[in-house]
Amino acid sequence: MDMSQYLGAFLDEAGDNLKHLDDLILLVENDPSNPDAINEIFRSAHTLKGMSATMGFEKMASLTHAIEDMLDGVRKGEYSLRGEDIDLLFRSLDTMQSMVDSIRGGGNDASVETEALVASIRASVKADRSVETAKTTKEEPLSGQDEEWIREARGLGMNVYEVRVVLSPSCLLKAARAYMVVSRLEELGDLIKTIPPVEALENEQFSQEFTVYVSTGSGSEQIEATLSRVSELAAVEVRELGVAQVPEPKAEPSAQEADSVTVEEEIIPPSEAEPSADRTPEMSPEKRIGTLPKADAQAPKKAADASKKASQTVRVDIGRLDKLMNLVGELVIGKARIERLVQESRLREFDEPLSQLGRISGDIQELVTKLRMVPVSFIFERFPRLVRDLSKTLKKEVALVLEGQETELDRTVIDEIGEPMVHLIRNCLDHGIEVPEERVRAGKAEKGTITISAYQEGSGVIIQVSDDGHGIDVAKVKEKALRKGVVTQEQADAMTEDELIHLIYLPGFSLAEKVTDISGRGVGMDAVKTKVEALGGQFEVHTKLGEGTSVFVRLPLTLAIVVALLIKVGDEIYAIPLESVEETILVKRENVKTVHGTPATLLRGDVLALSDLASILGTATPERDDAEYPVVVVKAGKNKIGFIVDELIGQQEIVIKSLGRFLSKIKGIAGATILGDGNVALILDVSSLYAR
Repeated sequence: MDMSQYLGAFLDEAGDNLKHLDDLILLVENDPSNPDAINEIFRSAHTLKGMSATMGFEKMASLTHAIEDMLDGVRKGEYSLRGEDIDLLFRSLDTMQSMVDSIRGGGNDASVETEALVASIRASVKADRSVETAKTTKEEPLSGQDEEWIREARGLGMNVYEVRVVLSPSCLLKAARAYMVVSRLEELGDLIKTIPPVEALENEQFSQEFTVYVSTGSGSEQIEATLSRVSELAAVEVRELGVAQVPEPKAEPSAQEADSVTVEEEIIPPSEAEPSADRTPEMSPEKRIGTLPKADAQAPKKAADASKKASQTVRVDIGRLDKLMNLVGELVIGKARIERLVQESRLREFDEPLSQLGRISGDIQELVTKLRMVPVSFIFERFPRLVRDLSKTLKKEVALVLEGQETELDRTVIDEIGEPMVHLIRNCLDHGIEVPEERVRAGKAEKGTITISAYQEGSGVIIQVSDDGHGIDVAKVKEKALRKGVVTQEQADAMTEDELIHLIYLPGFSLAEKVTDISGRGVGMDAVKTKVEALGGQFEVHTKLGEGTSVFVRLPLTLAIVVALLIKVGDEIYAIPLESVEETILVKRENVKTVHGTPATLLRGDVLALSDLASILGTATPERDDAEYPVVVVKAGKNKIGFIVDELIGQQEIVIKSLGRFLSKIKGIAGATILGDGNVALILDVSSLYAR
């Protein structure tokens, strides 16, 4: 059977299961006695094993099987997880993630080494339960409830079969093959019972054979044909159960009979599972006795609700959303051109249709933007594991607090901001948080705290990374800058604390005394600065010696369609994203003064530095003799600067277009857009312009 058509779904589900397992293992590490978490890990590992075995990825199935065996002992109280076991589990997750990445790249799981890891997991378990706990598959008598379900099925015109399956002696993953058999039979009808019980099949607590009772509208030939596609089956025997073979119900089932059924889920009275006459019965007796995770079924009502919920959700490839967003962008450009033509032609009769078109296009744009929105939890969920691993490496006690995980960002921004966030967290752990002994001497709690929060502010999102460490020592920054020759003594003496702190963003600048595999090369903060500015974002640092440091990263909600202020400098029109604009003012010529060689003016009592945008951009412009200048006040970090322009045109929705690979590195230019008249306007990056 060709399974390639299911590969995409397998990779998505495998990724989700690995993330879920990562969170659960972290929970168990903090609370080893949590039985719910242990059981959930076991179920997720079992699901992953069944999926990988079905797809033919035997090495992944073997690794998850080893994890399953370990956790089964924990569930039964035969084994207790130790610190080294938690490390093994995390190593296993990393290995399986490498397998998933290899498969996604066109390879397979065989390229990843797992034998040593599997051996380590099995060696950590004190007793091998696979042989000792194995049970035989000798037939057990059907309980009274089982017989009642069989009679109900026969009375409704269903065929009831006893399917005996014998596995090949060379079969290594018996549970996986049992899962495949049960799943195939479930596709044909409703499972009544398995011998041995489902839990025993899941834990490989059987020899080489087992029996399944199934009610179906299909014939025995179809059952045999279906199971023939399952490999490593030595024999399959299908026997139909007639009415005469099923005893009549007893008046009162004995306690022994009642106890002979292994119950995993709530037993549903037959009256609640009684089907209607016009459709296939939903008695699904196996739902009352439990089943394998992939074939896990709920009561009929719950199953219907789940089916309804699933039918309301659709997975869409991100490439299709990108294409849809591009089309919406073209719609916005086309609408702007029509509006301009109507204004120039003064055709008043087009006002109402244009207004309606604007509302519709706005609604479409908003909807498409929301479709691309992803909660920041998408990137936040990887940080607990990162903090855990780094804190153990650095021998520090660190607690991680995550806030505002429901805050949403465009998927493109989410994909790009993950790496800078990792650099910030590594810096917090390595440079910010002190070792426990040092924290105690400083009168702090032994365990440090890193807080990552996200919240929306205006048209952007703020991500704040804070720690309660020792903060940035400005004197140490100054000393290191002088020693490396970054600044002269005169320059250093004239710099403010904020300006000195900004030196940590320079390439190659680091406060670490020695280079480690975590930090020290002066790359991290430079990478953060470069990436945030490339996304059209801003960042600033607040620090206090002895109390900690906070880094604020401001990001746009989306990188596709934004509202911008159009300005004119010389004969050229430029766009400044409105989220970077504080205000626009008119400055009289006589109010422009020179402060330390820089033009400036007073704005509500504060000194505002001015910069001629024409000279920065190299745009030819006639000599200004106006009595007052239009000025755009922009914010770059904690600083404000006023750009002198020739004309303020107004605000407009623009579609951001990339300049391509060769022009994308031009400093001060974030991209381009097409205006309503068809001309191209460059989009300015005010942060890099201010840094010039």
